Amino acid sequence: MAEHTSSSITIEAAPADVMAVIADFARYPDWTGEVKEAEVLATDARGRAERVRLVMDAGAIKDDQTLGYTWTGEHEVSWTLVKSQMLRSLDGSYLLRPAGTGTEVTYRLTVDVKIPMLGMIKRKAEKVIIDRALAGLKKRVESK
Repeated sequence: MAEHTSSSITIEAAPADVMAVIADFARYPDWTGEVKEAEVLATDARGRAERVRLVMDAGAIKDDQTLGYTWTGEHEVSWTLVKSQMLRSLDGSYLLRPAGTGTEVTYRLTVDVKIPMLGMIKRKAEKVIIDRALAGLKKRVESK
């Protein structure tokens, strides 16, 4: 099984408000440092994204990728790689849990690149992506 990286943060907002920002892919370039373009290619019966094209620039990882999304209830979304120029695999998830007056958000990520890269360098890249995404998400949600 591939190693993964995860981290959590508490956001002072209701889970539904946090998930609304996570689900608004068109706005990702506004609050994530790595996503330069986002386009929803397919949605489910509830209007939630099932397939999304993202143009990424995460320093060592620059890519045009398509991800498939699975929504589990109202507090979890996971994704897996459908197509990529640079990645062999990418699996991730956001899990939201009520925490006092806010929401604890746990982001889990596993990335495997097509080019050879030491495991510790991959984990460091995953950690940077996760930390930036969580900080950007917190700032975006709490500023609304």
